[in-house]
Amino acid sequence: MPLKERVLAVLEENKGKSVSGSEIARSVGMTRSAVWKAVKSLREEGYSICAVTNRGYCLSEESDFLSEQSIVPNLRTKDLGRKIDVFKTVDSTNNFAKSLAQLGAVHGTTVISETQTHGKGRMGRSFYAPLGMGIYMSIVLRPELSVEHSLLITSCAAVAVAEAIENVSGLECKIKWVNDIYAGNKKLCGILTEASVNVEQGGLEYAIVGIGVNVQNVSFPKAIADTATSIKMETNVPVSRSVLAAEILNCLEERLGTVKEKSFMDEYRRRSNVIGRRIEVIHNDVSEIMDCTGIDEIGRLLVRTASGEEKALMSGTVRLAE
Repeated sequence: MPLKERVLAVLEENKGKSVSGSEIARSVGMTRSAVWKAVKSLREEGYSICAVTNRGYCLSEESDFLSEQSIVPNLRTKDLGRKIDVFKTVDSTNNFAKSLAQLGAVHGTTVISETQTHGKGRMGRSFYAPLGMGIYMSIVLRPELSVEHSLLITSCAAVAVAEAIENVSGLECKIKWVNDIYAGNKKLCGILTEASVNVEQGGLEYAIVGIGVNVQNVSFPKAIADTATSIKMETNVPVSRSVLAAEILNCLEERLGTVKEKSFMDEYRRRSNVIGRRIEVIHNDVSEIMDCTGIDEIGRLLVRTASGEEKALMSGTVRLAE
């Protein structure tokens, strides 16, 4: 680990407390002069680190930069996030994670960025990802799942993310089929799963689960201002993005263990904001108003058309019609 990152690890571990330069130097095995240079470099990157004579250096408790050093101490996982890369900017965390997966990245490898220049949503849409406002994260998964079970990964991830947000912020979260987390009537988070299938073995080679959570945003572009929200806008309570990122990985690892038995589906249905409601379903550019009657065991949306026909949908875009 580079010297600067070792200093940051000590400051993160003692966040809000002063640590003397000599103590840091002993911990990381460098001179006090090298510690000063590392702190200077961290300040130039934007970290709020104060220095008090005879007390040492203190990383502000309000510092909310994402880093391996700020995320890993909050992990309870065995695999997820144990290999983690954190960037200032990438084109898309899903693209980056996919390239790592193709090179053999291990199960649980995680990519996080402070912003994305070409964030990806479903159906080829872009995902709004302003610098320092959210969590933009993709995880490489290599679970031993059949193609049928792999279709449930997005639903499983939605439950895990909703639970993580509630655990950290207290904000009640609902799920709009199939991959959006809602607070009230506005979108808080999007999830995009991309997978590679091993044709010879008939199972999943790897899956990339991309998660984008609006955390610190106080406004959105006009095009999505009426439909998007953030944890800060809903609660006005400060939430550490590092703590939340770690909790998402914690909850996701726990829930992934239940994919084959599908026990998470009860919680998925309980959190649904479409069951029992009239919805607009858009598929192949054709829009139709239907009644949502439920979600089955493999995650299909159960609907009743205006003519009374019962259908089970595997794909499409859903909007609340009432």
